[in-house]
Amino acid sequence: MKVKSKSKKVNKAWLNDHLNDPYVKLAQKEGYRARAAYKLKEIDETLGLIKPGHRVVDLGSAPGAWSQYLRRRLSPGGAAVGALNGTIVALDILPMEPIEGVGFLQGDFREDEVLARLDEAMGGQPLDVVVSDMAPNLSGIESSDSARIAHLVELAVDFATRHLKPEGALVVKVFHGSGYSQLVKLFKGHFRVVKPIKPKASRDKSAETFLVGIGLKGD
Repeated sequence: MKVKSKSKKVNKAWLNDHLNDPYVKLAQKEGYRARAAYKLKEIDETLGLIKPGHRVVDLGSAPGAWSQYLRRRLSPGGAAVGALNGTIVALDILPMEPIEGVGFLQGDFREDEVLARLDEAMGGQPLDVVVSDMAPNLSGIESSDSARIAHLVELAVDFATRHLKPEGALVVKVFHGSGYSQLVKLFKGHFRVVKPIKPKASRDKSAETFLVGIGLKGD
């Protein structure tokens, strides 16, 4: 029974932290579906990645906070609805509530058929930015988890190098720990500029960080 009470305490502590989290409150106030929107916002404001007129793909998009942020960046005056200057295609294995002006595909990014649908949705046009908040279901076994994380990052890098404009950018979620240095090396092999960023909205206890690659290296 002790285990159960400890589990309840942990859940209660998490819930308390969550409800008192300033980013959770801000997300509710500003109409974002999740506090994650502020991670992309800080990355974008730091590096100036997303501009009106851009073509952007959002990988691992559910519940849609990153797509909401992108939508506001691409619309005149930062509006959450109405005119949109640019293209956003979102993809996730989970369903996502619609966002006005955002194309959504439900499917597994690891499957060729889903990638083909994504290519079709983009109309064969090159992309300005690819953002990925994808993360696998973690097992707690570090070697297994780091391999799963690395696989998703490798797929995102491969997708980006095939679809980005030469000056385009890729943002991916990674985790500090086993395999992190190899992922930085992978980025440096494909992008002229590589920047690791841990936004303030990433919880201190989390090993989560983001890698940003800007400008494709030539073959």
